[in-house]
Amino acid sequence: MAANLRRLREERGLSIGELARRAGVAKSTASQLEAGAGNPSIETLWALAVALEVPFGRLVETAAPAVRLVRAGEGPSVAADATAYRARLLSSSGRRAAHDLFVIDADPGPPRDAPAHLPGTIEHLVVLAGAMRAGPAGHEVELGPGDYLAFSADGPHRYETLAPGTAVVMVLEHA
Repeated sequence: MAANLRRLREERGLSIGELARRAGVAKSTASQLEAGAGNPSIETLWALAVALEVPFGRLVETAAPAVRLVRAGEGPSVAADATAYRARLLSSSGRRAAHDLFVIDADPGPPRDAPAHLPGTIEHLVVLAGAMRAGPAGHEVELGPGDYLAFSADGPHRYETLAPGTAVVMVLEHA
């Protein structure tokens, strides 16, 4: 992630300070992350991705071999700050297509309020187990196993886990 952050920042001609300002994070945090130190939350990584105007997966992706196998429980993983919410990146589109694929593992706790993603982003959710209330802020719907939800994620949105052991597949489709 550190090398991706530095490369993307330099490609855009941004200083560490300017990136931190745009992302709303401390300059020391951005500097530590670029140096490979620290354990960033989902919120911090999203803010950096939006500031860099790239899909989230571009920050955490690794070079993919011709055939890629991700075993259950593997893949780059980040946790939310104040909720029992952990996202594992399974696939990022790189430059060929525009999507990121995640498996979300979550337990009941405070709702997770997510900030807007890049303009034109559509979020797709499929609940594998458990239950969740999700969607654009003020328009959340309850989902159970097998339910699918798609919504515009370029505005604030929310996730609330309703059952222990909830697992969700999430695809972010970037414009």
